[in-house]
Amino acid sequence: MASYVIFEQPGGEESPALVRDSFRWPAFVAPFLWFLWCGLWIEALLVFAVMALFVAIGQTGGFAALVICLAFFLSLALGFEASALQMAALRRRGWVERDVVDARDRGEAEIRYLSDAADLDESAPSSALAKPDRTAPAGAMRRRQPGLGLLDYPGGA
Repeated sequence: MASYVIFEQPGGEESPALVRDSFRWPAFVAPFLWFLWCGLWIEALLVFAVMALFVAIGQTGGFAALVICLAFFLSLALGFEASALQMAALRRRGWVERDVVDARDRGEAEIRYLSDAADLDESAPSSALAKPDRTAPAGAMRRRQPGLGLLDYPGGA
């Protein structure tokens, strides 16, 4: 099962965005194209600049093997961190993280999220949802750590 992080816009104009927290093969194979496909323009430009730098270093002579290794490890890191970068881009655009759902595929994640949201609407009054419980000790809250990757982001466990 994979974890899906659900993001919503504060106004709720659009449907929620689901981001699968896993290794992204397309980001590993063709990172520049994957970032463009997902609308991550800043990341795409940075990947393009670094890859162009690798090509320039590789053409100076004697560094071809080093450049191939560096490009492989960069692609590997981007494959692991693509989900975190996609979530960071959504946060920059004002989207808010609402939930983390474990599911086999995207359809099941949507069903679980919508059924949990419907259960919350029926069982709890709106004032209880708006106010967090301040009586619990600070250590009682579970701190989420990144499960696989280098960047720390909420909901990534």
